[in-house]
Amino acid sequence: QVQLVESGGGLVQTGDSLRLACAASGGTFSRYVVGWYRQAPGKEREFVAAISWNGANSNYGDSVKGRFTISRDNDKNTVYLQMNSLKPEDTGVYYCAQEDALGTWGLWGQGTQVTVTA
Repeated sequence: QVQLVESGGGLVQTGDSLRLACAASGGTFSRYVVGWYRQAPGKEREFVAAISWNGANSNYGDSVKGRFTISRDNDKNTVYLQMNSLKPEDTGVYYCAQEDALGTWGLWGQGTQVTVTA
């Protein structure tokens, strides 16, 4: 059974960068859309970015456009989220998710914490 494992979170300052990784174990997600979401305390889960199965297409939430970049390496079964110019409002738990055959986010990772201090 495929599992998604996020890594790369941490505590950084405003303006810093982080790169998150989402690795698939027990299988492959090379044929699926993969996305990133985040959830701040007391707020609903928010869409961050998604990437097509071959990396040719991607889209972003308005709050991260121009600062975050999603990419993937299917040979390594890994999707990345490069986050630049981080702001305190980027703080939250970041989750990766795989789209299933029905077009829903059917598989989620456990999340990685990102904290950005002012």
